[in-house]
Amino acid sequence: MSAAEEPIRIGEEDRVFVLTGAGVSAESGLKTFRDQGGLWEGYRVEDVATPEAWEEDAERVWRFYSERRKRAGLAEPNPAHRALAELEQALGERFFLCTQNVDDLHERAGSRRLIHMHGELFVSRCENACGRAPFADHKLYESEAEIARCGCGGRIRPHIVWFGEIPLEMERIQQEIDRATVMLVVGTSGAVYPAANFVRWAGPRVRKYYIGPEEPMNAAAFTRLVLGDAGAVLPGLLEAGNRE
Repeated sequence: MSAAEEPIRIGEEDRVFVLTGAGVSAESGLKTFRDQGGLWEGYRVEDVATPEAWEEDAERVWRFYSERRKRAGLAEPNPAHRALAELEQALGERFFLCTQNVDDLHERAGSRRLIHMHGELFVSRCENACGRAPFADHKLYESEAEIARCGCGGRIRPHIVWFGEIPLEMERIQQEIDRATVMLVVGTSGAVYPAANFVRWAGPRVRKYYIGPEEPMNAAAFTRLVLGDAGAVLPGLLEAGNRE
């Protein structure tokens, strides 16, 4: 058995923190902002994923996220999503998943103990701080007239963390990192902060594994790199049993 094939063994007392990134969704056919070109129908990311873009042209922003809802609704969880859901079933409350992805593929694969630090594609919220909680929303808003209104009069916006906004649930994420003994980082480039720092926030006692097709920018911080598509590698890599 080669070093790349050697399983990651998770002991009966281990607590696992998982971070997933765009590479996991890409294996289900969902494009990312970091795809070559970085454009959507000629728009820069800055034109559809910032608070300033929302103020300038809410219709354009909602057309972008409506298209993403259509595409995400057609995508299916891949073996990487399912392998992580199976690991959660084996570990129970000793498992925690933080994803940078906004789609619902982890949930559809069976994951329950998770946080979407960058928001959720099929959730919306009021643009004002009126107290209304974010809510499930699968509607498509493709024109200004179709954009829903809150009871306070504010427009309904995507529940997405745009560039320039603070990621969600950071206190909870830090707590889970502090409790972990194993960190799995899957399908992320190590270029997007603060997520790229999670591996450094974890203490020296934490065993840190990266799984993805290419070395991440923060490769030196990991105990071990396993290079390959997560959907092909993860199903045979994770072994819940006696600790290494």
